[in-house]
Amino acid sequence: MIFVLNKNKQPLSPWHSAVARKLLKTGKAVIHKKYPFTIRLKELKISENKAEFRLKIDYGSRHTGLAILNGSKVIGLAQIHHKTSIKSNMDSRRAMRRTRRNRTTRYRKPRFNNRKRKEGWLPPSLQSRVDNIQNWVNRLQKLCPLTHISYENAKFDTQLMQNPEISGIEYQQGELQGYEVREYLLEKWNRKCAYCGAENVPLEIEHIIPKARHGTSRVSNLTLACRTCNEAKGTKTAEEFGYPDIQKQARIPLRDATLVTATRWKVYNVLEKTGLEVECGTGARTKMNIIRLNLPKDHHFDAICVGVSTPENVVFKTNQVLHIKAKGRGSHCRTNLDKYGFPRGYLSRQKSFFGFQTGDIVKAVVPKGKYKGIHFGAVACRKTGYFDIKNKEGIRIVQGINHKYCNILSRADGYEYTTEHLEVDGIPPTTEVIGILP
Repeated sequence: MIFVLNKNKQPLSPWHSAVARKLLKTGKAVIHKKYPFTIRLKELKISENKAEFRLKIDYGSRHTGLAILNGSKVIGLAQIHHKTSIKSNMDSRRAMRRTRRNRTTRYRKPRFNNRKRKEGWLPPSLQSRVDNIQNWVNRLQKLCPLTHISYENAKFDTQLMQNPEISGIEYQQGELQGYEVREYLLEKWNRKCAYCGAENVPLEIEHIIPKARHGTSRVSNLTLACRTCNEAKGTKTAEEFGYPDIQKQARIPLRDATLVTATRWKVYNVLEKTGLEVECGTGARTKMNIIRLNLPKDHHFDAICVGVSTPENVVFKTNQVLHIKAKGRGSHCRTNLDKYGFPRGYLSRQKSFFGFQTGDIVKAVVPKGKYKGIHFGAVACRKTGYFDIKNKEGIRIVQGINHKYCNILSRADGYEYTTEHLEVDGIPPTTEVIGILP
């Protein structure tokens, strides 16, 4: 199914790809957008179709599944890959900034008590997830006449996930009742190194799953180690270091569950502002519907099963999943730094060169030379006018070709797109869908 707009860019009911292909060949329509593929009619057609289109959202901390249903027909599947490097990038910027302040260079001193947070403020790493969902709900509203939204508003009780048997006053007091963290660890690990068993030596608090491997500072992920073992372990997990019994004591990190719990109502408020009717579903109902419909476990399939509105049977009218990876629109920093914080290269302050900017999807027709042929991919621009082209895996396939050989297919919008074919009932996996780049 292909999204269709009329002459005034108003959304119509999606059409079959064969109809869209015929309209494009006869010149009655033009390509409006590559991702998701959308055509625009050259005539003013008013849709009086009263069909209901429901957007279903399965929200996750790393991936969010999207599905568009018309009754029992699945006409669109997508999966948003959220940006997970924001925290590490901000930490790196903070370290560089503090280094500059400590040097005797012309740089302002740190200021305090001059920043206020608005009501409802979220850290940038969490806000980006909310913004991604808001952005794509608004985009899909402009491409498809949506009438309803189904949203999995799941809450995770992290304390109960750690200890399912906990109850009563123990639930209220928590694991550290009556202890400081260091005293608790000394009591738990018998005041000796958890790895070599050394006693009567200075002990350091050590992460069983290192922070470099996305380990948290929860007390269940902490242990005691002597300086020798701590340095020898480095960024290995306890199991990789040769102590699987200690690894078993570290419970599964609950970072993802915490992120979803902290932002779930923020996402709900964003969906309410669209003016569409919002239905909330639970994770238990989603799981029940997945088992009933016998669907694989993946975020786009989970989205189909969100809420009470899930039909008894589903019919797939698409065999593709659009993977949407949040990449951002470039870096604010114009200086590349080495690991010590010293400049190693400078970036141009100009963003657009000869009508192109880095990230645009282009078609390059090279008439001669080493790269003779037709190439598709994302362009990396230089002010010299000689560009590189990368394929969807990020591998450079063309280097240093003239910008005159390139034609724009899709402008950079902060996201990277790839498609995945599915084997679903009624549609073979080799079905050609127009508008998808090789």
